[in-house]
Amino acid sequence: MVAILLLMTEAPLLTAVLNFSEGRDAAVLEAIERRLAPAHFLDLHADPDHDRSVFTLAARQGDLASALLEAARAAVELIDLRDHDGVHPHVGALDVMPVVYLDEASRGAACAEALTAAALVGEELELPVFLYGELATRPEHTERASIRRGGPLELRRRMDAGELVPDFGPSRPHPTAGAVLAAARPPLVAFNVDLVSDDVDLAREIAAGLRESGGGLPGVRAIGLSLADRGRAQVSTNVHDHRAVPLREVVEHVRARAEVAEAELVGLAPRAALEGFPADVPLRGFSPERHVLEEALQAVV
Repeated sequence: MVAILLLMTEAPLLTAVLNFSEGRDAAVLEAIERRLAPAHFLDLHADPDHDRSVFTLAARQGDLASALLEAARAAVELIDLRDHDGVHPHVGALDVMPVVYLDEASRGAACAEALTAAALVGEELELPVFLYGELATRPEHTERASIRRGGPLELRRRMDAGELVPDFGPSRPHPTAGAVLAAARPPLVAFNVDLVSDDVDLAREIAAGLRESGGGLPGVRAIGLSLADRGRAQVSTNVHDHRAVPLREVVEHVRARAEVAEAELVGLAPRAALEGFPADVPLRGFSPERHVLEEALQAVV
């Protein structure tokens, strides 16, 4: 009976998807991974063209905020934005810090943990933190793109002018670590499609047609990028509602306009997002045990 009561009162399991502006230095990424306790490390995706890495971790409410603080501390110590030249939009060494709730029952816990982590990062590390998404305190902060517009130099100008005001921390960017964007959200699927072509204008045209804001697929954000290391162009997407838009629909939209070389997940995806995924499109580095969210969490539960 005691064991049953303990299970009933166990804190909700949450995940976090930390985006760092470093995708090339393996020693830095290994050092960050060592700083993630007490959270459980689930996955690392690093991209040298983007010069960006995405760590996925899991912890119960009450443990996750301290892990996020230590991750941010590692970013301040190890990453200097002045050396960054990747193609992915960014404003911070720890650029994005979302806490992910797996069901509506744990939404409140995720919001509380995200706000706790944001406050700690702002106070202890003197990093400005902007809340976005459903935690945004201003309409113009809802979308990450509106905060990151123009990159670190434009962020500094806009903060100095009072156009951007952080929710936590100082009113100026950190000189080497910039700012952090924090949120609580349901699972989002970061998904890239590489073209056979290196035509970045074609990739941007396809991305514009994919975006919800351009009349494309609902809940989809997309940009076109050039990948010098691979000699390809890429359509890089975030799918905010994988049930409304499974990944096969993104692939079908892209390859109706260009030949596709391969695709990749950035981090993990719920099983439903992959239903019906075309067998003739390689999914680079994919492992169900590591990249299907429900399977990866079996090691934690």
